[in-house]
Amino acid sequence: MTDRLNRFWPLIASCAFAVLLAVNAAQSAAALQEARPVLPADEPSAQQAFADAPDGVDPVVTGPVSAAFRQRQASANCDAAVWPHIPMVCYPD
Repeated sequence: MTDRLNRFWPLIASCAFAVLLAVNAAQSAAALQEARPVLPADEPSAQQAFADAPDGVDPVVTGPVSAAFRQRQASANCDAAVWPHIPMVCYPD
């Protein structure tokens, strides 16, 4: 009986690993779908938020920011944005 059980341990371990990978992939896919939208509709424009700067505010961040912020900037095409049409996601929170 013990010999039969020892033969199946690699199969059981492989199945458990496959289930673990599937759960991780599902969790990652759910996290991507839950990401906040790039440009919320109720958010004020950069021109409204920085009304005291008539020449505009440069969205270039010189300090350390997270990789998620850099990804948000890239998806909003912040490098090509021109004042006053700069999305608020280009500025750090």
